Amino acid sequence: MTSRSGAPVVVAVDGSTSALEAVRVAAREAGTRGRPLRVVHAFIWPLYDVSLAPAPGAPPHAGLRQQAEQVVAEAVTEAGKVTPDVAVTGAVVDGAATPVLLAEARDAALLVLGSRGLGGFGGLLMGSVAVQVSAHADCPVLVVKGEARADGPVLVGVDGSPRSDQALGFAFDEASLRGTELLAVHAWIMPVPPSDLLPVAYDVEALAAEEERVLAEALAGWCERYPDVPVRRRVTYGGPAKVLVEESAAAQLTVVGARGRGALAGMLLGSVSHAVLHHAHSPVVVVRRRREGRQS
Repeated sequence: MTSRSGAPVVVAVDGSTSALEAVRVAAREAGTRGRPLRVVHAFIWPLYDVSLAPAPGAPPHAGLRQQAEQVVAEAVTEAGKVTPDVAVTGAVVDGAATPVLLAEARDAALLVLGSRGLGGFGGLLMGSVAVQVSAHADCPVLVVKGEARADGPVLVGVDGSPRSDQALGFAFDEASLRGTELLAVHAWIMPVPPSDLLPVAYDVEALAAEEERVLAEALAGWCERYPDVPVRRRVTYGGPAKVLVEESAAAQLTVVGARGRGALAGMLLGSVSHAVLHHAHSPVVVVRRRREGRQS
Protein backbone atom coordinates (compact mmCIF):
# COMPACT_ATOMS: atom_id res chain seq x y z
CA MET A 1 0.00 0.00 0.00
CA THR A 2 2.95 2.33 0.53
CA SER A 3 5.34 0.78 -1.96
CA ARG A 4 6.66 3.74 -3.92
CA SER A 5 10.13 2.51 -4.78
CA GLY A 6 12.74 4.46 -2.85
CA ALA A 7 10.23 7.00 -1.52
CA PRO A 8 11.19 8.44 1.87
CA VAL A 9 9.27 8.93 5.05
CA VAL A 10 8.96 12.72 5.40
CA VAL A 11 8.61 14.51 8.73
CA ALA A 12 7.83 18.19 9.33
CA VAL A 13 9.80 20.07 12.00
CA ASP A 14 9.66 23.54 13.52
CA GLY A 15 11.81 23.35 16.64
CA SER A 16 8.98 22.40 18.99
CA THR A 17 8.97 19.49 21.44
CA SER A 18 6.04 17.99 19.54
CA ALA A 19 7.99 18.09 16.28
CA LEU A 20 10.95 16.29 17.88
CA GLU A 21 8.61 13.53 19.04
CA ALA A 22 7.29 13.33 15.47
CA VAL A 23 10.91 12.94 14.30
CA ARG A 24 11.42 9.99 16.65
CA VAL A 25 8.25 8.33 15.42
CA ALA A 26 9.13 9.03 11.79
CA ALA A 27 12.61 7.58 12.29
CA ARG A 28 11.12 4.36 13.66
CA GLU A 29 8.62 4.24 10.80
CA ALA A 30 11.43 4.67 8.28
CA GLY A 31 13.46 1.97 9.97
CA THR A 32 10.55 -0.47 10.01
CA ARG A 33 9.90 0.15 6.32
CA GLY A 34 13.57 0.13 5.27
CA ARG A 35 13.21 3.64 3.83
CA PRO A 36 15.22 6.86 4.09
CA LEU A 37 13.98 9.72 6.25
CA ARG A 38 13.63 13.30 5.00
CA VAL A 39 13.34 16.11 7.58
CA VAL A 40 11.65 19.26 6.28
CA HIS A 41 11.16 22.73 7.71
CA ALA A 42 8.75 25.09 5.92
CA PHE A 43 10.48 28.48 5.85
CA ILE A 44 7.74 31.06 5.44
CA TRP A 45 9.75 34.27 5.94
CA PRO A 46 10.83 34.76 2.30
CA LEU A 47 7.15 35.38 1.55
CA TYR A 48 7.27 38.52 3.68
CA ASP A 49 9.34 41.67 3.39
CA VAL A 50 11.71 40.90 6.26
CA SER A 51 15.46 40.58 6.50
CA LEU A 52 16.71 37.01 6.79
CA ALA A 53 20.20 38.04 7.85
CA PRO A 54 21.30 38.46 11.49
CA ALA A 55 20.65 41.87 13.02
CA PRO A 56 23.67 44.22 13.21
CA GLY A 57 25.94 43.05 16.00
CA ALA A 58 24.13 39.71 16.42
CA PRO A 59 25.98 36.36 16.19
CA PRO A 60 26.24 34.89 12.66
CA HIS A 61 23.85 32.06 13.60
CA ALA A 62 21.10 34.46 14.70
CA GLY A 63 19.58 35.01 11.25
CA LEU A 64 16.18 33.52 10.48
CA ARG A 65 17.50 31.13 7.85
CA GLN A 66 20.38 30.05 10.05
CA GLN A 67 17.91 29.33 12.85
CA ALA A 68 15.79 27.26 10.48
CA GLU A 69 18.83 25.31 9.38
CA GLN A 70 19.71 24.68 13.02
CA VAL A 71 16.22 23.31 13.68
CA VAL A 72 16.64 20.85 10.82
CA ALA A 73 20.16 19.89 11.91
CA GLU A 74 19.00 19.14 15.46
CA ALA A 75 16.14 17.02 14.12
CA VAL A 76 18.47 15.08 11.82
CA THR A 77 20.75 14.38 14.80
CA GLU A 78 17.79 13.21 16.91
CA ALA A 79 16.64 10.86 14.16
CA GLY A 80 20.12 9.38 13.96
CA LYS A 81 20.00 8.57 17.67
CA VAL A 82 16.75 6.63 17.23
CA THR A 83 17.67 4.66 14.10
CA PRO A 84 21.40 4.90 13.31
CA ASP A 85 21.07 2.67 10.23
CA VAL A 86 18.49 4.88 8.49
CA ALA A 87 19.73 7.40 5.93
CA VAL A 88 18.55 10.84 7.08
CA THR A 89 18.58 14.08 5.11
CA GLY A 90 17.25 17.52 5.98
CA ALA A 91 16.01 20.54 4.05
CA VAL A 92 14.77 24.06 4.64
CA VAL A 93 12.08 24.63 2.00
CA ASP A 94 10.80 28.13 1.26
CA GLY A 95 7.03 28.46 1.52
CA ALA A 96 4.03 28.20 3.81
CA ALA A 97 3.39 24.97 5.71
CA THR A 98 0.47 23.52 3.77
CA PRO A 99 1.80 23.92 0.20
CA VAL A 100 5.28 22.78 1.26
CA LEU A 101 3.91 19.63 2.88
CA LEU A 102 1.59 18.83 -0.01
CA ALA A 103 4.51 19.14 -2.42
CA GLU A 104 6.61 16.83 -0.24
CA ALA A 105 3.77 14.29 -0.07
CA ARG A 106 3.81 13.79 -3.84
CA ASP A 107 7.02 11.76 -3.59
CA ALA A 108 6.70 10.38 -0.04
CA ALA A 109 5.72 6.97 1.28
CA LEU A 110 4.42 8.53 4.50
CA LEU A 111 4.16 12.09 5.84
CA VAL A 112 4.55 12.52 9.62
CA LEU A 113 3.34 15.60 11.52
CA GLY A 114 3.44 16.60 15.17
CA SER A 115 0.19 17.46 16.92
CA ARG A 116 1.33 20.86 18.22
CA GLY A 117 4.04 23.20 17.06
CA LEU A 118 5.51 26.64 16.67
CA GLY A 119 5.87 29.02 13.78
CA GLY A 120 4.85 27.59 10.42
CA PHE A 121 3.32 24.50 12.04
CA GLY A 122 1.77 26.27 15.05
CA GLY A 123 -1.61 24.92 16.15
CA LEU A 124 -1.18 22.12 13.64
CA LEU A 125 -3.70 19.64 14.98
CA MET A 126 -6.54 21.94 15.94
CA GLY A 127 -5.96 24.38 13.09
CA SER A 128 -6.39 24.11 9.36
CA VAL A 129 -2.97 22.72 8.38
CA ALA A 130 -3.48 19.12 9.53
CA VAL A 131 -6.98 19.01 8.08
CA GLN A 132 -5.88 20.47 4.74
CA VAL A 133 -2.82 18.24 4.47
CA SER A 134 -4.72 15.10 5.48
CA ALA A 135 -7.48 15.89 3.00
CA HIS A 136 -5.23 16.63 0.02
CA ALA A 137 -1.91 14.81 0.58
CA ASP A 138 -0.91 12.28 -2.06
CA CYS A 139 0.36 9.83 0.57
CA PRO A 140 -0.85 8.63 3.98
CA VAL A 141 -0.50 11.24 6.74
CA LEU A 142 0.47 10.22 10.28
CA VAL A 143 -0.33 12.76 13.02
CA VAL A 144 1.62 11.99 16.20
CA LYS A 145 -0.60 12.48 19.22
CA GLY A 146 -1.70 10.66 22.33
CA GLU A 147 0.49 7.92 23.74
CA ALA A 148 3.15 6.40 21.49
CA ARG A 149 3.08 2.72 22.46
CA ALA A 150 4.58 -0.48 21.08
CA ASP A 151 1.75 -2.73 22.28
CA GLY A 152 -1.92 -2.79 21.36
CA PRO A 153 -3.57 -3.40 17.99
CA VAL A 154 -3.66 -1.38 14.82
CA LEU A 155 -7.20 0.02 14.87
CA VAL A 156 -9.06 0.71 11.63
CA GLY A 157 -12.55 2.01 10.93
CA VAL A 158 -14.50 0.14 8.25
CA ASP A 159 -17.68 1.31 6.50
CA GLY A 160 -17.56 -0.68 3.27
CA SER A 161 -16.69 2.29 1.05
CA PRO A 162 -13.73 2.41 -1.41
CA ARG A 163 -11.98 4.90 0.90
CA SER A 164 -12.44 2.48 3.76
CA ASP A 165 -10.85 -0.25 1.64
CA GLN A 166 -7.78 1.95 1.15
CA ALA A 167 -7.53 2.43 4.91
CA LEU A 168 -7.93 -1.32 5.46
CA GLY A 169 -5.05 -2.09 3.12
CA PHE A 170 -2.78 0.35 4.93
CA ALA A 171 -3.86 -0.99 8.33
CA PHE A 172 -3.16 -4.61 7.36
CA ASP A 173 0.25 -3.56 6.07
CA GLU A 174 1.01 -1.74 9.34
CA ALA A 175 -0.16 -4.65 11.50
CA SER A 176 2.06 -7.01 9.50
CA LEU A 177 5.07 -4.70 9.80
CA ARG A 178 4.53 -4.24 13.53
CA GLY A 179 3.78 -7.90 14.24
CA THR A 180 0.51 -7.11 15.97
CA GLU A 181 -3.19 -7.78 15.55
CA LEU A 182 -5.67 -5.72 13.58
CA LEU A 183 -8.85 -4.49 15.24
CA ALA A 184 -11.44 -3.74 12.56
CA VAL A 185 -14.37 -1.70 13.84
CA HIS A 186 -17.65 -1.18 12.03
CA ALA A 187 -20.04 1.10 13.90
CA TRP A 188 -23.54 1.75 12.64
CA ILE A 189 -26.61 3.75 13.56
CA MET A 190 -30.28 3.26 12.75
CA PRO A 191 -31.35 4.67 9.37
CA VAL A 192 -33.30 7.92 9.64
CA PRO A 193 -36.57 7.83 7.63
CA PRO A 194 -37.71 10.86 5.62
CA SER A 195 -39.47 13.39 7.82
CA ASP A 196 -42.74 13.10 5.90
CA LEU A 197 -43.13 9.41 6.76
CA LEU A 198 -44.58 7.82 9.86
CA PRO A 199 -42.11 6.19 12.29
CA VAL A 200 -40.65 3.01 10.82
CA ALA A 201 -40.42 -0.26 12.74
CA TYR A 202 -36.99 -1.68 11.92
CA ASP A 203 -35.95 -5.31 12.23
CA VAL A 204 -32.93 -4.68 14.43
CA GLU A 205 -31.63 -8.23 14.19
CA ALA A 206 -31.77 -8.10 10.39
CA LEU A 207 -29.99 -4.73 10.34
CA ALA A 208 -27.27 -6.01 12.68
CA ALA A 209 -26.78 -9.09 10.51
CA GLU A 210 -26.40 -6.86 7.44
CA GLU A 211 -23.75 -4.77 9.20
CA GLU A 212 -21.88 -7.97 10.14
CA ARG A 213 -21.94 -8.91 6.45
CA VAL A 214 -20.54 -5.50 5.44
CA LEU A 215 -17.55 -5.97 7.71
CA ALA A 216 -16.97 -9.59 6.72
CA GLU A 217 -16.99 -8.75 3.01
CA ALA A 218 -14.66 -5.79 3.50
CA LEU A 219 -12.13 -7.95 5.35
CA ALA A 220 -12.27 -11.10 3.23
CA GLY A 221 -9.76 -10.24 0.53
CA TRP A 222 -7.31 -8.54 2.88
CA CYS A 223 -7.31 -11.49 5.28
CA GLU A 224 -6.27 -13.73 2.38
CA ARG A 225 -3.44 -11.33 1.41
CA TYR A 226 -2.19 -11.04 5.01
CA PRO A 227 -2.59 -14.49 6.60
CA ASP A 228 0.04 -13.54 9.20
CA VAL A 229 -2.14 -10.79 10.71
CA PRO A 230 -4.54 -11.83 13.50
CA VAL A 231 -7.85 -10.00 13.01
CA ARG A 232 -10.33 -9.06 15.71
CA ARG A 233 -13.70 -7.79 14.52
CA ARG A 234 -16.11 -5.49 16.29
CA VAL A 235 -19.54 -4.56 14.95
CA THR A 236 -21.30 -2.16 17.29
CA TYR A 237 -24.24 0.17 17.36
CA GLY A 238 -23.17 3.78 17.81
CA GLY A 239 -21.55 6.77 16.21
CA PRO A 240 -18.39 5.70 14.31
CA ALA A 241 -16.28 8.63 15.53
CA LYS A 242 -17.18 8.07 19.19
CA VAL A 243 -16.48 4.33 18.95
CA LEU A 244 -13.12 4.80 17.21
CA VAL A 245 -11.98 7.45 19.69
CA GLU A 246 -12.85 5.13 22.59
CA GLU A 247 -11.05 2.16 21.02
CA SER A 248 -7.98 4.30 20.21
CA ALA A 249 -7.09 4.46 23.92
CA ALA A 250 -5.73 0.89 23.73
CA ALA A 251 -4.36 1.04 20.16
CA GLN A 252 -0.83 1.73 19.00
CA LEU A 253 -2.14 3.27 15.79
CA THR A 254 -5.55 4.36 14.48
CA VAL A 255 -6.21 4.32 10.74
CA VAL A 256 -9.09 6.07 8.97
CA GLY A 257 -9.96 6.88 5.37
CA ALA A 258 -10.08 10.50 4.28
CA ARG A 259 -13.72 10.11 3.30
CA GLY A 260 -16.44 7.53 3.74
CA ARG A 261 -20.00 6.88 2.75
CA GLY A 262 -23.10 8.72 3.85
CA ALA A 263 -24.36 12.28 3.64
CA LEU A 264 -20.92 13.78 4.24
CA ALA A 265 -19.01 11.47 1.89
CA GLY A 266 -18.32 14.34 -0.49
CA MET A 267 -16.28 16.24 2.09
CA LEU A 268 -12.54 16.21 1.45
CA LEU A 269 -12.04 15.11 5.05
CA GLY A 270 -15.13 13.34 6.34
CA SER A 271 -16.72 14.11 9.69
CA VAL A 272 -15.54 10.82 11.23
CA SER A 273 -11.93 11.28 10.10
CA HIS A 274 -12.00 14.89 11.29
CA ALA A 275 -13.27 13.91 14.75
CA VAL A 276 -10.80 11.05 15.12
CA LEU A 277 -7.91 13.28 14.01
CA HIS A 278 -8.78 15.74 16.77
CA HIS A 279 -9.74 13.44 19.64
CA ALA A 280 -7.99 10.05 19.27
CA HIS A 281 -5.74 8.87 22.09
CA SER A 282 -3.18 7.30 19.74
CA PRO A 283 -1.28 8.41 16.64
CA VAL A 284 -3.65 8.67 13.68
CA VAL A 285 -3.05 7.87 10.00
CA VAL A 286 -5.40 9.37 7.43
CA VAL A 287 -5.30 7.40 4.16
CA ARG A 288 -6.42 9.04 0.95
CA ARG A 289 -6.59 7.39 -2.46
CA ARG A 290 -3.61 8.36 -4.61
CA ARG A 291 -4.11 10.35 -7.75
CA GLU A 292 -4.49 8.47 -11.00
CA GLY A 293 -1.17 7.58 -12.56
CA ARG A 294 0.73 7.34 -9.26
CA GLN A 295 2.03 4.20 -7.64
CA SER A 296 0.12 2.74 -4.74
